[in-house]
Amino acid sequence: MQAVKSIEGKAYPFGAKNIDTDVIISAEWLKTISREGLGEGAFESLRAGGDSVFDDPQYAGAPILIAGDNFGCGSSREHAAWALLDMGITAVIAPSFSDIFSGNAFKNGIITVVLPQEHIDRLIEVAQDNPIHVDLENQVVTTPFQDRFTFDIDPFRKHCLMHGLDEVGLTLERDEHIASHETQRAEKLSWMTAGTQTQSERHA
Repeated sequence: MQAVKSIEGKAYPFGAKNIDTDVIISAEWLKTISREGLGEGAFESLRAGGDSVFDDPQYAGAPILIAGDNFGCGSSREHAAWALLDMGITAVIAPSFSDIFSGNAFKNGIITVVLPQEHIDRLIEVAQDNPIHVDLENQVVTTPFQDRFTFDIDPFRKHCLMHGLDEVGLTLERDEHIASHETQRAEKLSWMTAGTQTQSERHA
């Protein structure tokens, strides 16, 4: 997982409410376990009309998505987060998110920023022609027009996102403690560990 402290650039001024994971990535794209290529199918049903914001060259490659209330509702498919990442989106700003989607986004390095609707409306207006800046370290979203919107985020999630730590990374952070525990356990319970190696011995 890539570490992220701030994101600046164009933002999709989407704003639609109750966008479920089937809209983000439809079921026919779930046959793959690969994270690559899913951006092609992201928001496919909305793009079918030919006038979607996601096909507007002005926003191509935008790292930020501004959405409406209850974004990511519906099924728990992690492919939704993968599809957004494959599009280049690493921050989604909305009034609220599905808990499951928010968790999947976090685990894949996507910042979910919750702001009130009036702030969302302002950001959509600004995003028509101007960049948006999401500052995770200081927990603030800003615009070139001196707009400054603070947001809350769980301290644990903030730490993981800023240091690029997924479950494996979090475990490796405790590598010395794990190795020490294994060594002490082997010494105290040698009868249980006869013929096995501790983690430190395996890596010696």
